[in-house]
Amino acid sequence: MALKVAIVGGGPGGLTLARLLHCKGIEFTVFERSVSATSNLQGGSLDIHENDGQLALREAGLYEEFLKKARTEDDVFTLYDEHGKCFGGLFGEPQDAPSQQPESGRPEIDRTELRQILLDSIPETQIRWESNLKRINNDAKCKRVLEFANGDTACGFDLIVGADGAFSKVRPFVNSLKPEYSGKYYIEAKVSPDSPAYQSVTAKLGNGTIAFLGGPKQVMMQRQGDASYRIYFGVTVPEDFVSSAVDLADGESTRRLLLSPDFFGDWCDTILDIIRNCSSFRSWPLYSMNPERLSWTSVPGITLMGDAAHVSVPAGEGVNVAMLDALVLAKKLDEFGKDDLDRAVREYEHDMLARGKAMIEESWETVRMMAHPDGPSAVIQAFRLKIFGA
Repeated sequence: MALKVAIVGGGPGGLTLARLLHCKGIEFTVFERSVSATSNLQGGSLDIHENDGQLALREAGLYEEFLKKARTEDDVFTLYDEHGKCFGGLFGEPQDAPSQQPESGRPEIDRTELRQILLDSIPETQIRWESNLKRINNDAKCKRVLEFANGDTACGFDLIVGADGAFSKVRPFVNSLKPEYSGKYYIEAKVSPDSPAYQSVTAKLGNGTIAFLGGPKQVMMQRQGDASYRIYFGVTVPEDFVSSAVDLADGESTRRLLLSPDFFGDWCDTILDIIRNCSSFRSWPLYSMNPERLSWTSVPGITLMGDAAHVSVPAGEGVNVAMLDALVLAKKLDEFGKDDLDRAVREYEHDMLARGKAMIEESWETVRMMAHPDGPSAVIQAFRLKIFGA
């Protein structure tokens, strides 16, 4: 009988795996908690790297579709300090229009656009929406049974893949690891083209990703595909910060907090203007696995990928590593098939855990570098040392 795979989670990693399995003729079903393809459309812009995310898209036959949506003109990363002084870019040069081919290997694409490309590439019948996993039960007659919050069940799969994010419901059936609060928090907001601050922000900051660094506090900005800017106010606060200190549904009180001296009240006028005019506040506490504990004994018939396996603080690597996880797992399943499934999973996990540990360590190195007291100067020096060795 043919190999049957359940993919729990329909994010970029899970959908990349689905597409790759589809290309290889391996039977799969994606279980996604969102109600439909058009619900829960959240997430910012992603830079898709040449050696992992793009590699997976090429293998999936989706690279040309990706290029149609990718924004090479946003492949720019510019640094400022909290006083508004520009220190130049780490990579990329501003462009007025997109080019046909990525030059630096990091073109940007909105998460929602990437998701749609992947969704369009697999049969609609292979995705079960509104499937929020509650538990996995063992059944002698039907292998493991997936039980969902809506009362549905599913069984008969040879392999269950947890691609369901940082707080994975699949993970407890593989290991006892839990993500740890990093001490870092993002308050996310948006500056839309109709905002009073939009023209000044565009004129001053332009394309791509912009980082204002002030030691333990940072403001990150990303231009989106709809020309809006997604803003991330980074602070070091307790885990219960939002529930105890601010109601993000109250925009005015959130702005007052961000404009206070303890947060960004003494920063440059550009940041103050953005705070006064941004909207749609959301919380984003940052969690990470401990890389020293990232190990487990392989469990037959079940595995993890992406954030479910190795969530880290954000540093531009997470989605790319998840897509590479998908590529490696699909190749192993195709190589060994159902008859040697346990070996396929073991070899995949050996590769994935090493990659995940390295990503977590590198991401933390980036976060510490961005919080350096010397701000952008330290970041540029460290980046040049890493890339050029001097």
